[in-house]
Amino acid sequence: MSVPTASLDAALIGNCAISALVDQRGAVVWCCMPRFDGDPIFHALLDSAQGLPQDGILCVELEGFARSEQAYDPGTAVLRTRLYDAAGEGIEIVDFCPRFFTRDRAFRPTQIVRRVRPLVGHPRVRCIVRPRGEWGTAAPQITRGSNHLRFVLPAGVLRLNTNAPLTYVLDGTWFSLQVPVSLLLGADETLSAGIEETAREFEEQTTLYWRHWTRRLALPLEWQDAVIRSAITLKLCQFEETGAIVAAMTTSIPEAPNTQRNWDYRYCWLRDAFFVVRALNSLSEVGTMEDYLRWLNDVVRGARGGHVQPLYGIGLEKTLTERFVPNLSGYRGMGPVRVGNQAFEHFQYDVYGNVVLGASQAFFDHRLLRRADLRDFIELEGMGEQAWRFHDQPDAGMWELRTRARVHTSSSLMCWAACDRLAKIATVFGKSERNAFWRARADAIRSKILEQSWSEQRQAFVESFGGKDLDASVLLMAEVGFIEPRDPRFVKTVQALEDTLCDGPFMRRYEAPDDFGKPETAFNVCSFWRIDALARIGRTAQAREIFEALMARRNHVGLLSEDLKVDSGELWGNFPQTYSMVGVINGAVRLSQPWDVMV
Repeated sequence: MSVPTASLDAALIGNCAISALVDQRGAVVWCCMPRFDGDPIFHALLDSAQGLPQDGILCVELEGFARSEQAYDPGTAVLRTRLYDAAGEGIEIVDFCPRFFTRDRAFRPTQIVRRVRPLVGHPRVRCIVRPRGEWGTAAPQITRGSNHLRFVLPAGVLRLNTNAPLTYVLDGTWFSLQVPVSLLLGADETLSAGIEETAREFEEQTTLYWRHWTRRLALPLEWQDAVIRSAITLKLCQFEETGAIVAAMTTSIPEAPNTQRNWDYRYCWLRDAFFVVRALNSLSEVGTMEDYLRWLNDVVRGARGGHVQPLYGIGLEKTLTERFVPNLSGYRGMGPVRVGNQAFEHFQYDVYGNVVLGASQAFFDHRLLRRADLRDFIELEGMGEQAWRFHDQPDAGMWELRTRARVHTSSSLMCWAACDRLAKIATVFGKSERNAFWRARADAIRSKILEQSWSEQRQAFVESFGGKDLDASVLLMAEVGFIEPRDPRFVKTVQALEDTLCDGPFMRRYEAPDDFGKPETAFNVCSFWRIDALARIGRTAQAREIFEALMARRNHVGLLSEDLKVDSGELWGNFPQTYSMVGVINGAVRLSQPWDVMV
């Protein structure tokens, strides 16, 4: 049997406590426990120089494997993978992480459930369960019970409850799959019922939960399945215990082949989280925002009106020291593998706008269980003061440049947004003097941006005050309400960006070289920003064409990573990327025909 190549043709399962990536052959190639940003128990994706290894993986292999099929159950995070041999004999694998409500609370254990059944003929399979600890360096001590295996690792103990033959599982022996078997891997806890009964009940309840959740979404008429998949994926990226939303589930998938642009995205960037909340709010899914605001409120109160980092750990950790993991070869051997992210040390002044924008709906939305109040407004004013203080100061910018600082237009833009939204929030409480105060500051920042970020030479808004280089982030000017989309300066900017940064439907972030040279791949969210801008300025037909081209580049289950290699269409960068999935939702909502044309 050939060794599978690592690929982002994978599906995400999870339950807002843990997650896992499952490849097209049904192998769990990435899973961190007990948190998204923890030590991976399955790390095969990042040690794949010679193909996927047999360590750090959970898989059920079919003897004589020839082909596979994989899809989610509609409207759920339950995944079905079917494996077939050349003779047509096959098996079905159902994967999910339990999530449902019981006893008036969410049940989301640190557990992967895998159900395997024969489909056709008399298939032979083997189960390989090889978790590792300490980033692949620690093999577990294994103890055996009557119907379970315990994997004793440095950070804790995993228990595999299964009705598959334990001897065969331990030894990786091929055996005939005559009846369904289930594998439940998670915390070292005893099941309260039988293995097959528990697996079946968990699947039924989890399916029911997700279908109820999906049914409440206010969907656009067109591209409904793509929007549903994107919404579920964004929901899975929230660590519900605290409310934090991670940028992606992986670390160190290169932005482009052999570039060393490998970063750890398993943390909560306030910028990315705002866009996630905004996208889900557009579908009337406000629960994610309510959970996120619990986390964000602690960030704001912990800052006490002072410095806010661009990102934090999902448990509000401030220090995310970046280090290498030398024993892992990396994705397809393209290291380094990084843990932590140096950007926590950066000054990125757009963060103050992202804080205020992320919280602003809570002052206006009467559906919320806890609406924001006057004290919340006063706390947010501290963020506004920071925005005013730093709106024209050099920073690392939203692209997190490590070796230079400029007054980035995108940072100043978000500082304007902080003051603009505070002026609007002040009206909720009848604070006319605070409204005037923040409106004056917003107007002052706006005037400065319009004057100093416009380049007569380029006939466009550029990436920094007094600069000359083009940057896709200025497309956010229209999205956050800074400028009328039909303003000739914005229209010219869109055209200049298309002429310079686009390869057909795909858009790069910026034109200037950075710490690693010029970007090679398209940055997926920038392509979606372009779509939004085109629709706003009236080029809707072209926007729809580009949107369809991007939809065609999603993987087989509808997921996107951060980046895309234009010549091959292959996905690169961390996966699945919340920014990219946000783009799917925003594009569909912006471009879809209204419901009343059909119903």
